[in-house]
Amino acid sequence: VTGMGGGAGLCAAMGGRGFRTGREAAGGIKAGGAWGVTVARGYAKTSNAAKEVIKTLKLYKPTSPGQRGRITTVRDSLWKGKPYKPLTVGLRKSGGRNNHGRITVWHRGGGHKRLYRMVDFQRKLRDVTGIVRRIEYDPNRTTRIALVDYEGDAKPAYLLAVDGMKAGDTVRSGDNNTEIRPGNAMPISSMPVGTNIHNIELRPGQGGKLVRAAGTTAVLVKKGEGGYATVKLPSGEQRLILNTCYATVGMLSNREHHNRVLGKAGAKRWLGVRPTTRGVAMNPIDHPHGGGEGRTSGGRPSCTPWGVQTKGKRTRNNKKTDNMRVSRRPTGKLKSKK
Repeated sequence: VTGMGGGAGLCAAMGGRGFRTGREAAGGIKAGGAWGVTVARGYAKTSNAAKEVIKTLKLYKPTSPGQRGRITTVRDSLWKGKPYKPLTVGLRKSGGRNNHGRITVWHRGGGHKRLYRMVDFQRKLRDVTGIVRRIEYDPNRTTRIALVDYEGDAKPAYLLAVDGMKAGDTVRSGDNNTEIRPGNAMPISSMPVGTNIHNIELRPGQGGKLVRAAGTTAVLVKKGEGGYATVKLPSGEQRLILNTCYATVGMLSNREHHNRVLGKAGAKRWLGVRPTTRGVAMNPIDHPHGGGEGRTSGGRPSCTPWGVQTKGKRTRNNKKTDNMRVSRRPTGKLKSKK
């Protein structure tokens, strides 16, 4: 489901069945202030995939201009209380300013007050079975988190929730008798080729750094003989990772996050994102696109205020890790046939 029009997005998700509006696409069922919780009627039968999309997304009725076209992910099954207090800490915002008080990152400021949840990216407890107590919303990341209770005297911990995880599920971390099952963590050397993984370490014991966003997953492509494995990242890049590094099996939760539609500018401000001023609306001293008589197009290819091109130019400059890349991510450009 994409775009501001719920009807067009749902029509695309349902295979282009010819629905005229989001109300018709969802079957015209009212439930919980949203269209499309269940599908009861329509001009044609909806596919199972479309029904799954409708169950995980909430479409709002156009009771105001800001509500029209607004789409969020369903949170009915999440914990409705406060987070586990021993694993939370206050989060102080910088507003995009450094230690001198100068703005170093634009468009940051405001937003709703947050508590930071300390997530166990290292999976410190090894060879101990944990039971998921509940699944929670985390305002600091796009995926959901799970509060896990461990056997014995071990304290509870927050983990990244995998897709389909629910209260009562068991998880385990370690190299001894650990099943290849979503939510379990183990060294990459213990996984078969073709396994979907996330929360991948770059150095053993450092904690997961790669593939931590909602709905993302990487694929273990090859296990080499030199102590390194080849992993295909969500961007399409293939990278070498040490076999002794830990990773978690499965795809991360909240995989419909990319289909949400905020609906109004205020929703962006709730997230702590401030407005962006176009370069063509500035003066020449402020931006390369600025100045000129009347409205202009900028007079040059799109660039940043510091003159770096923004439409596809590669800016990666880390020679220390270049030898760890097997192949770069696709450019999206079609090569002309000669």
